Amino acid sequence: MEMLQQRLDQAGTLRSMSDRFSGTAADAPATLEADRQAARVLSVTSGKGGVGKTAVVSNVALALAQMGKKVLIIDADLGLANIDVVFGLTPQYNLNHFFNGDRSLLEIMVEGPGGIKILPAGSGMQTVTRLSSEQKMKFLNDLDSLHGDFEVVIIDTEAGISENVTYFNVAAQDILVVTTPEPTAITDAYALMKLLSVQYHEKRFNLIVNSVRDAGEALDVYRKLTMVSNRYLDISIDYLGCVPQDKRMREAVRRQRVMVDLFPRTKASAAFETIARNLISTPQNVGPKGSLQFFWRRLLSFGQGA
Repeated sequence: MEMLQQRLDQAGTLRSMSDRFSGTAADAPATLEADRQAARVLSVTSGKGGVGKTAVVSNVALALAQMGKKVLIIDADLGLANIDVVFGLTPQYNLNHFFNGDRSLLEIMVEGPGGIKILPAGSGMQTVTRLSSEQKMKFLNDLDSLHGDFEVVIIDTEAGISENVTYFNVAAQDILVVTTPEPTAITDAYALMKLLSVQYHEKRFNLIVNSVRDAGEALDVYRKLTMVSNRYLDISIDYLGCVPQDKRMREAVRRQRVMVDLFPRTKASAAFETIARNLISTPQNVGPKGSLQFFWRRLLSFGQGA
């Protein structure tokens, strides 16, 4: 166990973050929310790439849509955007066009299977934290106009611990961390939670373990992370579920369809549906972090004044 902790702490030697979150609940008057539907804002994130984070986003989103939920996906993987690819979409515009002032959010929004709406990102897009005040204000206004249209907003973040990753995770209501049973993936998942806890005072995380042989392997990963976190961090980790290995996942990616759509009767698809049901059954945080309006304001206030 000490050896595992040494590896985790080595991986957790994180870069210094010069910009700290400066927004407060006062930034979003509660009266603005009184007559509007509260949407749940989820960030799906991972300590390293290749763990199936985007597969989780796309399949859980479709499972939620099939349950009657109105879902919006924001592709926040600004360097390697691929949500549109896994759904087999070819959007004409993306967030680059919005921030350049060429198109509105409604004009770049595309529809995926099950009525899912997607705001696609463009490869090579500048980091959101470096946008001008005018760009941030326009983003806020346009996003606010969408408020009430969705019940669940899912943000597909980049992998790793970059400023953009922390930017979206700190603003979201619920943080879903995706990992696999591989030691490096577990180590990096811990490093990400450590950063968000120590630097940004996040205390609650949800864990999804992907590509497992069986449920026992997933629970072992959860147990390891919980034991180390209980010893060294003041956080809680809720177990949302696991997704079994399935060679048909590659076939789904190749055909630009998601498992829940292409192979609905597989164990993997059932697992994604279980995770979606677990999300629905989890009580929604009624505090400021659960407010969509507050999310946008908190998101855009992060790093301001630099």
